[in-house]
Amino acid sequence: MPGAATVKGRATRARIVEGAAGVLREQGVASTTLDDIRDRTGTSKSQLFHYFPAGKDELLLAVAQFEADRVLADQQPHLGRLDSWESWQRWRDVVVERYERQGDHCPLGSLFLQVGRDRPGARAIVTELMRQWQGQLARGMRALQTNGLVSPALDVDREAAALLAGVQGGVAIMMSTGDSAHLKAALDTGIDHLRAAAPAAVRPVPPEEARS
Repeated sequence: MPGAATVKGRATRARIVEGAAGVLREQGVASTTLDDIRDRTGTSKSQLFHYFPAGKDELLLAVAQFEADRVLADQQPHLGRLDSWESWQRWRDVVVERYERQGDHCPLGSLFLQVGRDRPGARAIVTELMRQWQGQLARGMRALQTNGLVSPALDVDREAAALLAGVQGGVAIMMSTGDSAHLKAALDTGIDHLRAAAPAAVRPVPPEEARS
């Protein structure tokens, strides 16, 4: 974190990154210049290069990390409280709302197109985002097991990986088509699969069986 050894330095750097993220969301990566970011953040050229000596690409990577952190933050507190079927439903609704609100513009994807998705720094950001997201889902599934709502034999790491892959696929299709149906289907199917793994004594009874 160049130039940010002090508390004040870290705060200044964070302010620049957050301001840059706002400009990039509004104008797009390709249309945004360093002058735009300096104007928004009230930063001089020398100050900007003090914190980001490698220039725009280094700043874009910092903004990409900010946006990656935001992906998980936007799902809280629900992502951290997946210990009941109701909490899973609330998390599902928040994820759908987030990506419907985002629409077909993905700030994180646009940033990686600019700096190169295969760059070590960019790949590390994506890898860590997916690791944390999958870990939170797996932790939620273990909470269901602890509460007796899911079989102890369920492979939670594999299930979490499959659910995350479904979410990512649904988001990709939504960004191409503008339709969130696939994202909703991926989430609903993944949660239904978890429900099917519930012990028979606590498994929800379908309405048609309850009437027979």
